[in-house]
Amino acid sequence: MPDRWMIRGTQFANCNCDWGCPCQFNAPTTHGHCEAIEAGHVEEGEYNGTRLDGLSYVMLVQWPGEIADGNGREQFIIDERADEAQRDALGKILRGESTAPGATHFYVFNSTMSEVLEPIFAPIELAIDVAGRTARIAIPGIGTSSAQPIIDPNSGGEFRASFGLPNGFQLTHAEVGRGTTNLTAGIELHLSESHAHFAELHMNQDGVIR
Repeated sequence: MPDRWMIRGTQFANCNCDWGCPCQFNAPTTHGHCEAIEAGHVEEGEYNGTRLDGLSYVMLVQWPGEIADGNGREQFIIDERADEAQRDALGKILRGESTAPGATHFYVFNSTMSEVLEPIFAPIELAIDVAGRTARIAIPGIGTSSAQPIIDPNSGGEFRASFGLPNGFQLTHAEVGRGTTNLTAGIELHLSESHAHFAELHMNQDGVIR
């Protein structure tokens, strides 16, 4: 593959499934359809020599049924600080371009889309604490998303849960929490106290770097 890229940082996702998200285990969605947000912060990255360090992105996705059934819609919000070359590079990565077939979730998700909306370039306030199981996103004029640990109803304390995907195309280990999202762009998402997970982001054109 002529194009070479790598991104390393943190990622956060909030979807409409119950905590744990059966999709992670190749089971049907909780409600028979999927809608989700994923956000990532690139601590270190490059695309054919174009540096991507310090940039963030948000991905909005919706499917009317199961993901594998297709007919999805997708839109990206990319850090407005990115210059033209960085915007082009991040866009190609997020759309699963310049990627070995099926190697990343960006590629897989994009292959199920009927509509990919034009990207939005906006200031993104993003904080992800994988170990602490917290995240916060704020995008002026579009909305917010946040996540916290699950609370044990018996003790009132934080309840830790996680899952591992040794051969996953998005991550190898994730901490689980609860998230709430209210974002209005070309795609609208309104999620409340539903599944959230937090993970390290490390992949290239050949998939997750383990």
